[in-house]
Amino acid sequence: MKIRDILKESVKPFPSLEIVPPLKGLTARELNDSIRPFMEFAPKYINVTCHRDEYEYRASADGGFSRHLVRRRVSEVAVCGTIMSEYKIEVVPHIICGGASAEEIESKLYDLRFMGIDNVIALRGDSTVGEKRFTPVPGGYRYASELVEGIRSFEKEIGEECFSIGVGGYPEKHFEAPNIETDIENLKKKIDAGADYIITQMFFDNSVYYDYVERCRKAGITVPIIPGLKPLSTAKQLSMLPESFSLDIPVELTELVRNAGDDKAAVYEIGTQWCISQCRDLLAHNVPAVHFYTMGKSENIVRILKDCF
Repeated sequence: MKIRDILKESVKPFPSLEIVPPLKGLTARELNDSIRPFMEFAPKYINVTCHRDEYEYRASADGGFSRHLVRRRVSEVAVCGTIMSEYKIEVVPHIICGGASAEEIESKLYDLRFMGIDNVIALRGDSTVGEKRFTPVPGGYRYASELVEGIRSFEKEIGEECFSIGVGGYPEKHFEAPNIETDIENLKKKIDAGADYIITQMFFDNSVYYDYVERCRKAGITVPIIPGLKPLSTAKQLSMLPESFSLDIPVELTELVRNAGDDKAAVYEIGTQWCISQCRDLLAHNVPAVHFYTMGKSENIVRILKDCF
């Protein structure tokens, strides 16, 4: 079932999840076991992230170096297939511009259609290590809006509307955008290209999300905007999350974590309770759904789901 139809038909907010493909070596059974604790809360879909291929240079006997492809994780397509075979739940693979040409992405779309997958998330993706600015491969897409257009063009070519397309939104703006207004203009380009809904980057202050939704509506964006949450779980994340995702952590939460000192269990509990409060407030404001970034962990997310859903 397409996510846009799930959103239209749902009479109350529901949870959804995002997982990271496991590192190679993990079995399908282990993957499914890690997902099983979430199932009692009836999430409507699971997003599966996509990671660019990496390359490393290895010294050769002649004193030179050779370039080698390194794939550290199981592919998102394989993960989606595994989940579909075990659970009756929609899967939403991420498709990224980075590292793939338009032709390669089209080939993946054929594979997803063949597997009966009705949904995708279209993202630009990150730059490679050492790259100051994102650079598409030859024949690739530079922006997520172009990717959305490409997916819709694929559908027209085969004469079938195959996918509901989600895109990312940044309540505190994408770090490359000069201001929030420009970022929302870019977001609207994705919607105008054919995207059906938005999932936001994580945030820790709900007022940021509410303000973002208001700005988007004023800009003419009418599709559902789903808030994305991640519970803070370690003190290190006070610096890691802002650095990695260009977001702010509220002063109150920062002080609570710092006052806990080296008590890791206390920090974990603080982060979990903060996320529970966020989720309760979002549900009280009748958001369409709440999306949880699990980062491969289940314990804190399960507690939040149990408390809120």
